[in-house]
Amino acid sequence: MPDGLHTLGRWTRDRARATPERIAIDDRGVVVTYRELDARAERLARSLRAAGYATGDRIATITGNSADHVVLFFACAKAGLVLVPLSWRLAPRELAEQLEIAEPALVLVEGEFQTLAKATLSRLARRIPTAPLGAHGVESEVPAPAHDASRAPAAGRPDVADDDALLIIFTSGTTARPKGAVLTHANCFWTNLSFSRICELTANDSVLAVLPQFHVGGWNIQPLLAWWTGATVVLERTFDPGRVLHLIQERRITTMMGVPSHYLFLAQHPDFQAADLSSLQHAIVGGAPMPPALLRTWHARDVALTQGYGLTEASPNVLCLPDEDARRRAGSAGKPYPHVDVAVADPVTGEHLDGEAEGELLVSGPAVFAGYFRDPGATGAALVDGWLRTGDLVRRDADGFYTIVDRIKDIYISGGEGVAPAEVEAVLMGHPAVADVAVVGVPDTRWGEAGSAWVVAHRGRATDAAELIEFAAASLARFKVPREVHFVDELPRSTAGKVQRRVLAERSAAIAASASDAAARVDGGLR
Repeated sequence: MPDGLHTLGRWTRDRARATPERIAIDDRGVVVTYRELDARAERLARSLRAAGYATGDRIATITGNSADHVVLFFACAKAGLVLVPLSWRLAPRELAEQLEIAEPALVLVEGEFQTLAKATLSRLARRIPTAPLGAHGVESEVPAPAHDASRAPAAGRPDVADDDALLIIFTSGTTARPKGAVLTHANCFWTNLSFSRICELTANDSVLAVLPQFHVGGWNIQPLLAWWTGATVVLERTFDPGRVLHLIQERRITTMMGVPSHYLFLAQHPDFQAADLSSLQHAIVGGAPMPPALLRTWHARDVALTQGYGLTEASPNVLCLPDEDARRRAGSAGKPYPHVDVAVADPVTGEHLDGEAEGELLVSGPAVFAGYFRDPGATGAALVDGWLRTGDLVRRDADGFYTIVDRIKDIYISGGEGVAPAEVEAVLMGHPAVADVAVVGVPDTRWGEAGSAWVVAHRGRATDAAELIEFAAASLARFKVPREVHFVDELPRSTAGKVQRRVLAERSAAIAASASDAAARVDGGLR
């Protein structure tokens, strides 16, 4: 088979030929047609190659969601370059660490983030050229690249191969050195092809994109498929629940994707019940298990949320629950996408389990990533015998449907029994005073570990720790009931919208240490 058949650089060219005047991007009211998108991407690709950027060179960005960023993505795809979108939500130290790993030849910065970029780049020993993003920046003048002295840049138009890197997405892990997941053209092609077989998009769709473009879902969960099929992407800078509800009605949004917290905040907004959601045909949720109570809230508005599961290293689509099963199997993550193979393995022995089973989810297929950039140790730990180890505990039923139990590392052991925080959270979310909740395992002198619940309460709904513990005890085994409940205004979340359990565990430890110190002072005074 000839190489390069699955490269993404041709997608805009094909659409520009077929539907040149159709709107590709609506960026806060500024529209870009497919003809304009392809023309800008082609010009930038030629300029980058002419300036000396070679196949495999990385271009890092610090930018919000924008049409300019989309132009750059397709320019990189055409020129054989690798886009490294960095999170503007990170601190300069964290961004500098990621730049040290990626070693980009160029950093492109949106004007809003110039101060952040300057503080970040000042921490680096190596000088990296920078330029503004967009038509009045890099698209008008391309600076010379930073290259290793040992390598001369290639010239001319490249022959881009399927297995060439296209994206490096840094994972949202919080406990270890950041890892850059390398996604190739083939990875992105196959994940979008498989996605299209379950969540179909047509040229008549209007896609609302709210996930940040430094996240894999900002590209591979709907936007790229939309640009492949000729749909319109309504591109939002950030997630604002009131504005999203307004846009669904005003722009007649037919499909969107969000994480559970997005749908939670939308459901909590005062305009939710009155909002016109009749155009919304496909509302996709991923990133974490969806609480059944929240699913029922959306079902009551006649919106069937399509539950999905994925991870960056799988590009990210792995499991999906189609609309027809959304109500009947609420809470399930569904079955594998086409072109995706999965297995359930014993977390200790690695043995593959047949039939109904509970264990670690393994993934295989053409969308599984190429590895972590310049990190063979981490790559070897993640890719074992042709399977990607997800680190997620799943339950497979007799009909082949999968339910995500929890992250294996998040499960804690209380009195010798494993407790999945997601199960406890789902119960607590059923209390009318609970708006949001996260549970973490904390040290316990009697049971080894116990649950510490962190709760965001609904305004105007009174409750306390004792009531919530009693409520949980009515539905959970005693060892699963949280030992303590803390009330907070909001939960700490990662840039991908996931709860940062490590932060909560540290807060619990600090509270416990403070209480221990106070008790010691009282005891010393009594003596």
